[in-house]
Amino acid sequence: MAMLASIWIVLLAVTIQDGDGQVVQMDSIKSGFVGSQVELRCVFLNSNPPVKISQVTWQKYLNGTKQNVAIANPSLGVSVLPPFKERVTFKQPAVRHRTPSLEDTTIMFSNLRLSDEAAYICEYTTFPAGNRENMVNLTVYARPMTRISLTTPTIVARATKRKMTVATCVSANGKPPSVIKWETRLKGEPTFQETRNVNGTMTVRSNYLVVPGRETHKQKLTCIVTYRNERLTDSVILNVQYEPEVVIEGFDGNWYLNRQDVSLTCNADANPPVTVYQWKLLNGSLPSTVEIRNNSLMFKGPVTYDLAGTYVCDATNSIGTRTGLVDVNVTEPWHDEIKATRYTTTEFPSNPSPWDTQTPQQQHNAGAVIGGAVGGVVLLASAAALLFVFLRRRQRTFKGDYSTKKHVFGNGYSKAGGLPANHPIPKNLQYPDDSDDEKKPAQIGVSGGFEASERDFGGDVEESKRPYFTVDEGESRDYDERTLAFQYDPQQEIADDMVSQTDGSVISKKEWYV
Repeated sequence: MAMLASIWIVLLAVTIQDGDGQVVQMDSIKSGFVGSQVELRCVFLNSNPPVKISQVTWQKYLNGTKQNVAIANPSLGVSVLPPFKERVTFKQPAVRHRTPSLEDTTIMFSNLRLSDEAAYICEYTTFPAGNRENMVNLTVYARPMTRISLTTPTIVARATKRKMTVATCVSANGKPPSVIKWETRLKGEPTFQETRNVNGTMTVRSNYLVVPGRETHKQKLTCIVTYRNERLTDSVILNVQYEPEVVIEGFDGNWYLNRQDVSLTCNADANPPVTVYQWKLLNGSLPSTVEIRNNSLMFKGPVTYDLAGTYVCDATNSIGTRTGLVDVNVTEPWHDEIKATRYTTTEFPSNPSPWDTQTPQQQHNAGAVIGGAVGGVVLLASAAALLFVFLRRRQRTFKGDYSTKKHVFGNGYSKAGGLPANHPIPKNLQYPDDSDDEKKPAQIGVSGGFEASERDFGGDVEESKRPYFTVDEGESRDYDERTLAFQYDPQQEIADDMVSQTDGSVISKKEWYV
């Protein structure tokens, strides 16, 4: 058949004519859909002078066999043979006249059938030129019938979690065959199957397999069928039935003693909806203060330790029963007050802690106590700092630099040159025992003389004659356990231009008034 069609296509591409110029003109290819109408053109170009047309014959050529379709004869008229009698006619009315005009013998095919697909020959018989003919290939297409359907109106999700066919898309009796694709958000696996029918058409079938569950419920599946240059679509919505998925809400981890208005709610996602809710408490019975309202437990009065335990909710629909549970523990109010500081207010909007329930006046009083304590600490710190500064400043009673000091009894910090000689040391100086770091001289009565000085030192004259040194506080550690070789010189006297200091040292008047 294919080889024959190729030969006829080549023949149709060549203009058939003789030496006098007779030509049969036809289309090389024609097509139509099953049930439609198609026109097969055939025109005879006569020569000048024209030849006589004796007869025109249309023939169906299939698998090497010719079959007459229609005949037009100037003397006998027009004849259409079965099985084309009701579906084939000559287009030009003049062909059907008693004196017909046979130059245009185009025929009309109506209500095409798949069996009409073949090559058709238009043959002219002339005198004296002989026979002239040409051929057209007719292709008949079959538009498929496409449908998409659910495997069953209602799909039940099973506990086995196995893949099953949820939808089927079929493109039946198509010629040429269709191409099927699926469009959906579901994760699934499509299968494809092609079947050749007796009449030469093809049926394409595709199943879509998924694991049914609550996440597949109400999901959309779209089947896209591409046939030649046409695109056909059809969709279904999955109806999946599944057991309840149960969650108990209401316990926020902040059920403290005497808290009010607490409750538990059993929420269940199910298809079809849950018809029965059952509450129970593990290892015990529900508290006497609880009230059951539909799918909720309402606890009357304040929270007590009797409310603690594991609460169980059984939710049942026509597919099955599933269970949810929650562990409830009751805590002390102070514990929850600390806990509340670790959460934002949006986490416990309906159950404030005891701290949040205090009046503004109570919160003001608490703030005043805290503020007073802080103020007392600051005041004590300030007093200690002032005392330290005062004690430090007592060591500095002169203007100028300590390097200018000269003690009555020599020390390593005296300026070069020492004190002027031949001036007796005053006998009215006394060194009371008021400090281990620095002896402070004090005036005593002249009548007491040096003996009074001895009495003040406990009668230990030798101890009173030890040399005394003024050493800076930062350097005093360097002189621990050190023996300083300075001798007491009772002959030293204070010069006229020197001023005595309270720590036993002397300084020049020039330095003093700087």
